[in-house]
Amino acid sequence: MSIFKRGSTKSTPPISTASLPDIIFMLLFFFMVTTVMRETELLVKITLPEASEIIRLEDKALVDYIYIGPPVDPDRGTEPLTQLNGQFARLNEINQWMDWNEARRDQKEVPFITRSRKVDKDTRMKMVIDVKQELRRSNALKINYSAEQDR
Repeated sequence: MSIFKRGSTKSTPPISTASLPDIIFMLLFFFMVTTVMRETELLVKITLPEASEIIRLEDKALVDYIYIGPPVDPDRGTEPLTQLNGQFARLNEINQWMDWNEARRDQKEVPFITRSRKVDKDTRMKMVIDVKQELRRSNALKINYSAEQDR
């Protein structure tokens, strides 16, 4: 027969916090590795127009952004400028920029590249149409406009 002790209560041992700094540093390292920082510094002011029908892009790694708007630096004037990869560009440089972006990607991905235009809502349509025509001449037919959700 077994003997049972009455009135004896065992207390649970305290939780060890010795591994807590290791866990915190692992989480910190994970978030540092997986966080994507902004790739380009905006040199133009962008206030996106609002739209009621918006579709999110599926793979943002296959998107090349073209920014069009007035420059942030007041010394550059107030006329809208085009920004490609962190620097101002002229219309005739779009084809070269597209070739560079296609060369850095796998050839299987090239047909799926989307050229997204982020255009300031106060920019005149002539500038937007000129960029669109240059994209057509460069055989970039998968293009879109970025907008914010209508409130």
